[in-house]
Amino acid sequence: MIRLYDTGIYLVNGADICPDAAEAAQKAGRPVDRDEAVRGTIAYGILKAHNTAEGMDDLRLKFDSMTSHDITYVGIIQTARASGMTEFPLPYALTNCHNSLCAVGGTINEDDHKFALSCAHKYGGIYVPANMANIHSYNRETMAGCGRMILGSDSHTRYGAIGTMAVGEGGGELAKQLVGRTYDFARPGVVAIYLTGSPKPGVGPHDVALSICGAVYKNGYVKNKVMEFVGPGVKGLSMEYRNAVDVMTTETTCWSSIWVTDDKTKDYLTIHGRPEAYKELKPADVAWYDGCVYIDLSAIECTVAMPMHPSNTFTIHELQANARDILHEVQEAANRQLRGARMEIESKYRDGGIWVEQGEIAGCAGGTYDNICAAADILRGKSIGNGAFSLSIYPGSMPALAALMRNGRAYDLIAAGALMRECFCGPCFGAGDCPANGELSIRHTTRNFPNREGSKPNEGQMSAVALMDARSIAATAVNGGRLTAASDLDVEYTNPEYHYDAGIYAKRVYDGWKRPEPDHPLKFGPNIKDWPEMPALTDDLLVKICSYITDPVTTTDELIPSGETSAYRSNPERLSEFALSRRDPQYVGRSKAVRQIERDRQAGKGLPEEVRAVYGALNKAGVANAPEGTDIGSAIFANMPGDGSAREQAASCQRVMGASANFARQYATKRYRSNCINWGMVPFLVEDPEVFELGDWVFVPGVRRAVLENRESFTAYAVKPDGTVAPFDVTTGHLTDAEREIIADGCLINYYRNH
Repeated sequence: MIRLYDTGIYLVNGADICPDAAEAAQKAGRPVDRDEAVRGTIAYGILKAHNTAEGMDDLRLKFDSMTSHDITYVGIIQTARASGMTEFPLPYALTNCHNSLCAVGGTINEDDHKFALSCAHKYGGIYVPANMANIHSYNRETMAGCGRMILGSDSHTRYGAIGTMAVGEGGGELAKQLVGRTYDFARPGVVAIYLTGSPKPGVGPHDVALSICGAVYKNGYVKNKVMEFVGPGVKGLSMEYRNAVDVMTTETTCWSSIWVTDDKTKDYLTIHGRPEAYKELKPADVAWYDGCVYIDLSAIECTVAMPMHPSNTFTIHELQANARDILHEVQEAANRQLRGARMEIESKYRDGGIWVEQGEIAGCAGGTYDNICAAADILRGKSIGNGAFSLSIYPGSMPALAALMRNGRAYDLIAAGALMRECFCGPCFGAGDCPANGELSIRHTTRNFPNREGSKPNEGQMSAVALMDARSIAATAVNGGRLTAASDLDVEYTNPEYHYDAGIYAKRVYDGWKRPEPDHPLKFGPNIKDWPEMPALTDDLLVKICSYITDPVTTTDELIPSGETSAYRSNPERLSEFALSRRDPQYVGRSKAVRQIERDRQAGKGLPEEVRAVYGALNKAGVANAPEGTDIGSAIFANMPGDGSAREQAASCQRVMGASANFARQYATKRYRSNCINWGMVPFLVEDPEVFELGDWVFVPGVRRAVLENRESFTAYAVKPDGTVAPFDVTTGHLTDAEREIIADGCLINYYRNH
């Protein structure tokens, strides 16, 4: 059972939920002060310890460490180098878990890895070689600690179960830390995730996590807030169970997460050789939360998230009982969203069951030691068969794999017909084990967005992913691919003790923290390119709407695809050719045409007839303008862009392609909006986007002054092809002082050059 409270609540002594101050005072045995109770959350204490601002309303945060993987670190370091960085001012772990197969683009993936190793030497970083660990397993094992904060350039940077408030952001925010600046953010609300009861046998962490996503994603209950896990149910969960729930908090659109800590947390850190990283974290005797999600763990059932979002949840039994209707509904909803090939999953129901072709247990969510051991308990002595169904296991780290080999669980899985694979994040973003066309894959991974399985609808290829817990995936494997809830099997779970071998990392990981080598040369591959120059914001702005997306939500995967594009993320110009390629294949051509108009204007070649007609319409409508000094760019509209990945390329590719702005009803995540700002694109908000449409021009007079003055709203003008001019209101929402200047300067790199 999951219940969402309509109002904020007081939590007394970490156990009693009180909707009002009077009840809280009675439980506490003393008067209750709301302001004091706000300061009583775990989150508040950690934020205060990392805040450099005088007050706690507008935070200026410094992090304890940072982490990036091989899709993101090149762009971040290139940005920081261009902004004056000479060494890493905090521990910075560079992992190689996304482009580690080196399967795309020849040598360019490994070129990035060697660039990172040279940076670790030159600037004093930590380099984790390819296939040693995924980014989050490494940080859990070696970097997280109670009361710490970690910033990562991956959206699933979540180590709350270990007492660390971790934040996934676009690369610009990491570059700020590398040049000694702060992470600026209005203090977020905190929502209690109150756990009680104990999970039933066969119910795993993904069942809990997906149930939470289903309850809070669509209503925005925890959007941009901190999820604070409290309540008596926490103590009954193993640390890896907690970790696997925690990493999925990203899919709720929360900002970060934190858990109470206890002896299990202490044991986890001790096993990993860092007992000093433990301290008890718990709320004050009276703490105020802006909301509460009450979860009875004993009522959680084995759950599946159907395509194409982790919040599209059903219990497995519910799906089985209503298979025809649910499969039809999911298929139709997916095909309304997809462009190109169509998803076909209704045929998966046959012979009284739902049949799938592939299972994956992988990465920071599925590839934990406990999950894999549980899958081995289910599959021991069994066979997955020699039919269409296949099963692959991707452990989170080499130390975890070594422990699985030592205790025989790896053998049990291999003997049953599963494949034991490398420590690689590919199944999470479409770069590993792509199913055949028309197949359905069940995965204990983080996401099942469109194309996260690797298919290419615009080329006639379409497969699908449903998310499930490792236990139910193993149960399905036992039945040869017939969808099965693990709770339907009688299994003795052995829960073997974990033995961590720190020497595995010591022998291969290069740790240069506090030992920079300034004279060490950087190693560049031919695909590693500098960021192109970005123009400053002019007094007025003229943009053409080059993509108009009316979907309720637009993911970062749709703004810049994952999978096959990953290897090109060190080359801004080449990567930008993929912008919106799966959602709006004509966007790049439209935007490049506008970019050429601006390049011609800057070269003194004059304006084409189309743009002269726009200015003529503005003149006729009495709207003052100055064409010779006005930047011309492209823009997109989307109702709610930016759900999902933290990747800054979702914004930077638009910018490289000539974009100057985004228009939206709202932004799905803080991190995507920040990416737009850090790349100099104005994050406009509009209440009535129907005033303009694809192909229209939008003129925003006085935009530079409006941004710098942080005006609540100002006027823009939509210019139609027939010369009609329609005024409408726009706003940029609240901008910090630094954000206003970054937009005005044209991008973060320019901002640092100018300041």
